[in-house]
Amino acid sequence: MRAGVNVLYETPGPRARLRNNVVTLLVVTAVLGAGYAIGTRLQAKGQWDSALWKPFLDVQVWTGLLLPGLLGTLTATVVSAVLALTFGVALGVGRMSARRWIRVPVGAVVEFCRAIPLLIMIFLVQAGSFALLGRSFSAFTSVVIGLTLYNGSVLAEIFRAGVRSVPRGQSEAAYAIGLRTSQVMRHVLLPQAVTAMMPAIVGQLVVLLKDTALGWIVAYEDLLNAGIRLIPATFSNLIPAAMVIAVIYIALNIGLGALAVRLDRRNPAPDPRIPGRAKALSPARIDSRGYAIGPVT
Repeated sequence: MRAGVNVLYETPGPRARLRNNVVTLLVVTAVLGAGYAIGTRLQAKGQWDSALWKPFLDVQVWTGLLLPGLLGTLTATVVSAVLALTFGVALGVGRMSARRWIRVPVGAVVEFCRAIPLLIMIFLVQAGSFALLGRSFSAFTSVVIGLTLYNGSVLAEIFRAGVRSVPRGQSEAAYAIGLRTSQVMRHVLLPQAVTAMMPAIVGQLVVLLKDTALGWIVAYEDLLNAGIRLIPATFSNLIPAAMVIAVIYIALNIGLGALAVRLDRRNPAPDPRIPGRAKALSPARIDSRGYAIGPVT
C-alpha cells in the first residue's frame, strides 16, 4: 500500500492494536506449538536421522537431478504463464465483445476449459494428440497446453472482472472526446483495471507454478518428478524428500510474490479522489464542471 493512501481499512486505535497484538501472539504460539509437536513426532519415528537426509547433501544429486528438475519446472511455468496471459487477454476481450457471434463462442470455450480438471486436461492433450494426429505430443508440450488452456480461461475472467470494475463514467468520458474502443481500452480501462487485477493475476500464476507438478501424469521431468526419484522402494525418506521439495516450491512462490510487489510499485500512484484506482484522465483536461475537454493522457 502506498504511503498516504489507505483504502482497505482505517488506522486502528489503541484498543484495536492491543487486540491485534494479542491475537497475533496467540496465533504465533499455536503455530510454534504445533511445529514442536510435529517435530517431536518425526524425531520419535526417526525421520531426522542423518542417513535419510544424506542424499540431499550430495552435490551430484543436485546437479544431476534436482536442478534439472527445477529448470524443467521454471521453463514450463514461464512458457505457460506467457501463453496463458496472452490467451486470457484474448478471451477476456472476446467475452466483452458487442458482437454476439464472438461473445458466445468465446464464453463457451472459457467455461469448457474451466470445467475440466487440469490433471485430466494434461492427460487428454497427450492422449488426444495421438488419436487425432497419430503421434503424441511431448510431455513438455502437453503440460504447457494444459496449463495454458486452464489458466488462460481463469485469467480471462479475472481480466473481464477487472475491466468491468472500472466505473462506466470513465469510458463514457473517453468516448465523448472521440476515442475509439481500442483506445478506450488501452488508455482508460486497462491502466485502472491492472491495479485491481494484479493480486488475482499473481495468485493465479502461483497456482500455475504449483500445477506444473501435475505433469507427472505424462512423466514430465520437473522438480516433483526429480524428488520422487530420490525415494527408495521402502519410502524411508519420503518425509525428508517432501520437505526439501516443498521448501523449494515455497521459495519460488515467495520470489514470484516479491516480483509482483515490485511491479505494483512501478504503477502510477492512485488518485486520492478515487481510492484504489489509477488516474485515467489528466486533471488539466477536466473543466470546472467535471467534463472532459481534452485527450486522455
